[in-house]
Amino acid sequence: MIPISDVNATRRVPVMNLTLIAINALVFIYELGLSNRGLNQFMFNWGLIPQQLLFALVHPFALSSFHAFATLITSQFIHAGWAHIGGNMLFLFIFGDNIEDVMGSLTYLLFYLVCGVAAGIAQTFVLAPFLGGADVPSIGASGAIAGVLGAYLILYPGARVRVWVPVLLLLTFELPAAIMIGVWFLEQFVSGLGSLSAQAANSGGVAFWAHVGGFITGMVLILPFWGKARELKAGTPSPYYRAYDDINRW
Repeated sequence: MIPISDVNATRRVPVMNLTLIAINALVFIYELGLSNRGLNQFMFNWGLIPQQLLFALVHPFALSSFHAFATLITSQFIHAGWAHIGGNMLFLFIFGDNIEDVMGSLTYLLFYLVCGVAAGIAQTFVLAPFLGGADVPSIGASGAIAGVLGAYLILYPGARVRVWVPVLLLLTFELPAAIMIGVWFLEQFVSGLGSLSAQAANSGGVAFWAHVGGFITGMVLILPFWGKARELKAGTPSPYYRAYDDINRW
């Protein structure tokens, strides 16, 4: 299922969400200008290399560890092709604005990056026993966006999401977010189980465990904002949340 839109209005323009989309797009445009060799080098330099991260976690003060830790962030803004970035940005555009609306722009940015970092660590640790000498870079915003989906599921399980199923050609229909996101997560988890082998871990591909890790992280981190989301939906935010919004407003 491919989401097209959701029926869930926001109070403000999602400045940070649009900024994240713009940064991803600019990095991808930069990638398009590279030669095949240059692109490969760029991904290996700034993508997340699991073996390097494992080394950095064991030896956090080694000279190479700072770069390995930095790739937990930089890897989130690199994509492997049009379908990769197009799908990720579509999900972020549809679901990210509501999470920013509840959190405020600056807190949302921190939330997004933390989910992406947790996703990279989860992918590395789950597959660590199978990695061998693998040095395939992990890239993409999908781990961070999975965190956004997890948060959306907690706050707005009943929100209507219009989806398109390719096998049904031009037909679209609406589903509750709980069903659409729940099916998506189940697909990631089942596919992740299928990736638990040395051959799969060393061949790259979709980072399913990053999706699972980011998703669970987003579900946990959004819990303090559940009350605010309920108050905003009712149209009566408390003075505490109004003050919080003032701090996070651009």
